[in-house]
Amino acid sequence: MKSGPFSRFLAFTSIVALAAASGALQAQEKGSSSSSSTSETIAKPLSKKELRKKRKALEKELAGPWKKWMNEDVAYIITDEEKQAFKRLATDEERQQFVEQFWLRRDPTPDTEENEYKEEHYRRIEYANDHYASGIPGWKTDRGMIYIKYGPADEVESHPSGGSYQRPYEQGGGQTSTYPFEDWRYRYIEGVGTNVIIEFVDTTMTGEYKISLDPEEKDALLYVPGAGLTLAEQMGMADKTQRFSRTDGTHLGTGNQPLPESMNEFTRLEQYANLMKAPAIKFKDLDAVVTSNIRYNTLPMQVRTDFIRVTDATVYANIAVQFKNSDLNYATKDKISKATVNLYGRITTLTRRSVNWFEDTVSSQIPAEMLQQAMSGSQIYSKRIPLAPGTYRLNIVAKDTVGNTMNTYEQALVVPHYEEDQLASSSVILADQLDRVPTNSIGTGQFVIRSSKVRPRMGDVFKQNETMGIYTEFYNLGMDQKTKKPQGTIEYEVVNNADNKVVLSQTEDLTSFKNASGFLLTIEKKLPLKTLPPGKYTLKLKVDDKLKNQSLTPSAQFTVTS
Repeated sequence: MKSGPFSRFLAFTSIVALAAASGALQAQEKGSSSSSSTSETIAKPLSKKELRKKRKALEKELAGPWKKWMNEDVAYIITDEEKQAFKRLATDEERQQFVEQFWLRRDPTPDTEENEYKEEHYRRIEYANDHYASGIPGWKTDRGMIYIKYGPADEVESHPSGGSYQRPYEQGGGQTSTYPFEDWRYRYIEGVGTNVIIEFVDTTMTGEYKISLDPEEKDALLYVPGAGLTLAEQMGMADKTQRFSRTDGTHLGTGNQPLPESMNEFTRLEQYANLMKAPAIKFKDLDAVVTSNIRYNTLPMQVRTDFIRVTDATVYANIAVQFKNSDLNYATKDKISKATVNLYGRITTLTRRSVNWFEDTVSSQIPAEMLQQAMSGSQIYSKRIPLAPGTYRLNIVAKDTVGNTMNTYEQALVVPHYEEDQLASSSVILADQLDRVPTNSIGTGQFVIRSSKVRPRMGDVFKQNETMGIYTEFYNLGMDQKTKKPQGTIEYEVVNNADNKVVLSQTEDLTSFKNASGFLLTIEKKLPLKTLPPGKYTLKLKVDDKLKNQSLTPSAQFTVTS
């Protein structure tokens, strides 16, 4: 065995018989499996009369400031999903919270008191009312709508009185007389495209400009025979009457002349449809999941999943959920401060068929006088779910019962398939707690894997004064028929990501593991971090199986802070 700096490991190796561990683990999950078979209650659909009554009650409840906010203040920028979610809210408190989160999701500087997006939005409404009113408020006009959504155009070509106009060549050329119109050009609009040109025409001469999809709608001589002819019509290559038999939604006098892509009817319709949508939310990191209760992830949590093989057909998904104490709300009674979070988790197939579910409570009780010091700590919960190899969805909902805050989480679970004769490994778990458990606790309890308690470090960030636990398992090693032991080596390396230099290394012979079997080899190490400077590192493991002539190199990233 080679020695080196990695000898600072305080190593201990655990090989546990699979049958005993599997039986104990299955006993722990028995309750969860039975509960998942409970039949679901199917709600009876509402009758048409009940639906009408419910709709009227909702309209009455939303009348007033809430209706004005949704139908006027944010009519152009609220998404369909947000609108439907808002209508499902039951109390004014929920609606007020929705409005606050609505603006927060669009705030470019959420850490400051000012919300520049909100201020700019209402400034645009005021500007539209001042400049585009025409018998109706300016915000209701087409120009007002576009201005409120997308701001001032990069270029504006304005013809406020109409009159003589020389058509561009792509519209047929030739001179005509027009109604008042404006062309607004935006260099880029997210979700719409580049070089976006929007034409507004006032065909009624009342000052109300409408968005036009037909470049000839502004032609005041369109219905006057022989007047305002295009070049093709003047040269006899087209007849003006042909304009009224076109099937592309325009009255262009271009004859059989091919149109540029920007004039294609489908391009124009697509642009118009995209302009009518609510603007894309610019700050994606503030975009929240819309749920029926519209809580918008107000309870931060971390989730990680590790995989441990049980049999060829079953793998345990070890799910860990962590909440920082500073993100929880505490209620104090009898000098004890208590926080409670209700958890509900569901695992489904990609077609949303339910496979397993769990629900539990995470609680924290702290003496009131020590509450402030405890804010730097956290609460962590684990759940072990048996799954067949494949791909699943994990959904978790958490609710702080004291602060009434919630969060939803979704993650893909790709459960590995272990081939019978192929060298393989479990997840590499970096732990802040790694200890043997009593014999009667093997396979049961929070964070217990076989005969050890392995509490993962969420985020894989450790301090220099801490000891990092390392846990992983290797499967399907070759076995010598005489010695009944595997042959080969396992190498450990810690690499500094800053310069890719190896800072710690060690090699062990597989024959040194006393109870190693072909099915399972468990690696458990403790690594003091005091010799590692702050920075990012990679732990690399390499197993060489000489009997099978196979090798495997699992790894894990971690960070050391001072």
